Amino acid sequence: MWLLTPTRPAIVLGSSQKDEDVDHAFCTANGIDVVRRRSGGGAVYVHPTESLWIDIVVPRGDALWNDDIGKSMWWIGDWWVALLADAGVVSAQVHRGAFERNDWSDIVCFAGKGSGEVFPQESHAQQKIVGISQRRTRDCARFQCIAYFQWDAALHAAMLPGLANDVDRIATLATPVPVGLGAMDLAFPSTV
Repeated sequence: MWLLTPTRPAIVLGSSQKDEDVDHAFCTANGIDVVRRRSGGGAVYVHPTESLWIDIVVPRGDALWNDDIGKSMWWIGDWWVALLADAGVVSAQVHRGAFERNDWSDIVCFAGKGSGEVFPQESHAQQKIVGISQRRTRDCARFQCIAYFQWDAALHAAMLPGLANDVDRIATLATPVPVGLGAMDLAFPSTV
């Protein structure tokens, strides 16, 4: 497991995401790098102080390994829910269903609802608390997790023109986590 801290702000595009989904001129003018990850999904914003980025690698054959790609992320969601409860966020739940797409989920990660991702306890809630992507090889699975201490809807609108500058709707995509979460003990279980 790695707790990663970017040195500069960046918008990270999914592996098959269209390059024109991002406003390159805006990002350049505001010191935001535009990069691409190997896993799919919509764009993810990483920031040195506004986001909490954790990567977890599980080798094939490990007690945490699951051949079912969707179910393989449930334990990570459960770990996040326990971590959030320790930080005082007691109403979180893991999405255990199929991926739920919408008109923005190909543009920005936090618009969709993926297996293992964490949301408020209310069944209708769409404000994602933790986003998770997965990249698999023959030997291991790498889970990339992101939570936000601050969710800047206006910045997302400016970086991602496909969001139609709908700042009110963008604001409803994420639930920020307590700032102290990044300083907590991030140990996770060795079995599920």
